[in-house]
Formats: sequence, C-alpha cells, structure tokens
Amino acid sequence: MLLITRKSGESVRVAESDLVAGKVVPPAPARRRGPAASYEELARVAARAWPPVESERLGAWELRAAGGFTRRANSVLPLGDPGLPLDEALTAVRRWYRERGLPAYVQTATGAEGTQELLCAELERRGWVREVTAEVWTGALAPVADRAEGAGVVLSREADEAWLARYQRKGVSDVALRVLGGGPSVWFASVPGAAADGPGIPAAIGRCVVDGRWASFAAVEVDPAQRRRGLATAVLAALARRALDEGASAAWLQVETDNAGARALYAGTGFAAHHAYHHYREPGDAGTDR
Repeated sequence: MLLITRKSGESVRVAESDLVAGKVVPPAPARRRGPAASYEELARVAARAWPPVESERLGAWELRAAGGFTRRANSVLPLGDPGLPLDEALTAVRRWYRERGLPAYVQTATGAEGTQELLCAELERRGWVREVTAEVWTGALAPVADRAEGAGVVLSREADEAWLARYQRKGVSDVALRVLGGGPSVWFASVPGAAADGPGIPAAIGRCVVDGRWASFAAVEVDPAQRRRGLATAVLAALARRALDEGASAAWLQVETDNAGARALYAGTGFAAHHAYHHYREPGDAGTDR
C-alpha cells in the first residue's frame, strides 16, 4: 500500500497496483494576492499572538502550555528537527504534557512551501487524531482600514468585563487572560450598544496583535441580533488603522473551513488562503478547546 497525503493534509492509502502514473509536485507558485510570507514566518508570528504561559524547547520544537486555553498555546510547534528520533520525541512530548495534566497536541500545517505533509502522515500512522483543521489567510492591511469609518468602535489595551461577556469562551480564567493579553502590541475593540444578551454587553468585539509588519485579527464576534449591519467590518477597520499607525502593513487571521459568513467577509476585504493548519491529539486522550 502507498500512503499519499493530499494538499489538505488528509492521508489516504492506495494499493500500489492501482497506481498508473505519478510525479513530483513542485512547490506552490507565488500568490498574486496578499503579502509574500513563508510558512515559518507566519507560524512564529501566530505563536507570539497567542503566547503560552509556559514553554520548553525540544530541539527545534517548542512545547507550549497555558492551562488548556486554546490549542495554539497548548500544543507543540514543530519547526525543524526535535533532535531525537520521532518516536522518542513524541514520547517526550506526551510525558511533558502529562506532567501538566494536559493532552498532548502537535500543530502541523499543509498547503504551503515548507509545511509538514510528511509529519502529518507519520502522526496518523502512529494513531494521532486530527481534531481541528482551519486556514490561515493573509492580506494587505490598508484595504481593511479603508472599508469603513470605524465610528463608535472603542479601543483598549485590556479585555474588560464587558468585552469578555461578548467573547464566545465563557468563564475565562486568569491564565486565559494572560494569553489574551499577551503579544507584542495587543488591542481590544468593542462596539457599545444595546445587546440582546444584556445591557452593557458590546454589540461587537475584536482583538488585534501588532507584531512588526504583521497585524493579526481574532475574536471578531457580533451580537446575533445585530449582524449584517457592518459591525464586524467596522471593528476590523478600526483595528487596522491602529495597526497601520504602529507600522504594520500586512494582516493574517484564521478561519474555519465551514464558516461561510466569515470567509465571505474576509475574501471581500482582500484576504486569501495561505495554508491550512491542523492539531493532532495523542492517541487515546480527550481534547481541549480551540
């Protein structure tokens, strides 16, 4: 049997006798949309935008933990050689997370030059389970800032109680607040207004981390009763203008493959898919939140 990894990261087995022809697939051509960026550059920027509370190096791998809040901050980022044979490295990974009462996750990526199709296949062969697949999209920052005036959007350096009341993850812990507030330059956006969830709860929120030339957008959420009024666009525009003021020129964000509304919003703002990322959970353990 032959093990073939598709661009999406899915591995399939094909009988060798069914193979008619094959060829080496060259690296993906340079994209015409969005800023040029390597996978490794984006992976490191994304890691700084969702920083762990605790981390440790295993060769070129980074083991990250933050009490289970977000898989990005509670997974291994494997950007190179762990300095051990793969089975020994995975054993060390599982031990490290077990000591912290957490399931072991490995974050991988596919669909861009320098990503990790081979590692995906090796993890699957060892029984690791792919739980989450999402896409990282990139785009120029200025068109986002030009989309709306951003009037009525309030920016803050901290996530206050009102912002957290709109945030989709309830019961945010002190550790989660450290992750949310971590990063080189973090901004929280809120649109005040009468919300269906209760007085004082923002109609819309968002989070942005400015890191050199990059700005990341996340936690863009709108009161369901006030959708299709341009509030998400206004939040993005206000955050983008602040990021431009701090010297950023490009933006990235992550979007679920089945979130049609968000994909349409971001595509209309000039974003395009850069790569897909996946979180693989160790065999026989329970998961954590995204």
